[in-house]
Amino acid sequence: MNLFAKQDQMESLVDEKRPLTVMQRDEGMYREYCTPMLLSIEKRIIDIAVSLFFLIVFFPVMVVIAILIRLDSPGPAIFRQIRVGQNRRRKAWEDGSLENRRKDDLHGAPFAFYKFRTMYDDARERWPELYTYEHTEEEIETMRFKLINDPRLTRVGSWLRRHTLDELPNFINVLIGNMTLVGPRPDIPEMMQYYKPWQLQKFKVKQGLTGLAQAQGRGLLTFQETIAKDVYYVKHQSLSLDIRIILGTIKHIITRKGAF
Repeated sequence: MNLFAKQDQMESLVDEKRPLTVMQRDEGMYREYCTPMLLSIEKRIIDIAVSLFFLIVFFPVMVVIAILIRLDSPGPAIFRQIRVGQNRRRKAWEDGSLENRRKDDLHGAPFAFYKFRTMYDDARERWPELYTYEHTEEEIETMRFKLINDPRLTRVGSWLRRHTLDELPNFINVLIGNMTLVGPRPDIPEMMQYYKPWQLQKFKVKQGLTGLAQAQGRGLLTFQETIAKDVYYVKHQSLSLDIRIILGTIKHIITRKGAF
């Protein structure tokens, strides 16, 4: 059995009348013995323990990285950005009212997201065309999150991304509690306008440091492929799936697949 679902299995999430896949049955059996509340408690305990371990062990490495960033280009070492987190309005999910809420509603709680700065501090002024976030329907269907040859990246920033070291400060978010180790990666508010109603299910859970998409292609996936995998995870989350995602992520980090 494949560790993760294929694209046709992802699409089956939209149509609940389609028969369950083998993986859906396996994960369903697990959920019979593990309630959402218990899973949430288990994940939080693991989040605190793992994030503390990494922040303590990698603190010297993070200090060196911060120094290299400051020496390479002007600007702060830590990049702070607003991302969209978990939507805790349960009633909205139950009665479908999310589709009718205000256009400017983010459908999730915004929070401060931390990572090492990999771009020039004045990138928004130098390349304003890359910050319009205006896309046609055709572009949204085929676009990818990251540019392969992004001109905004600094020398150190490019190296950090190839080795996934720019994400180390994410463990601060995990320790605080507005992120978890495994879950859909949080999106920026500017992209929320392009989400279809069924895709907003991604925000039913806490957003993660790594997710199914990061274990299956990372930056090589399109916007639509990434969200489909995120929604699949939301419907089938379990500790066993989390472990497989972490193993898949480690493999991608070592091979640098989709890291740019």
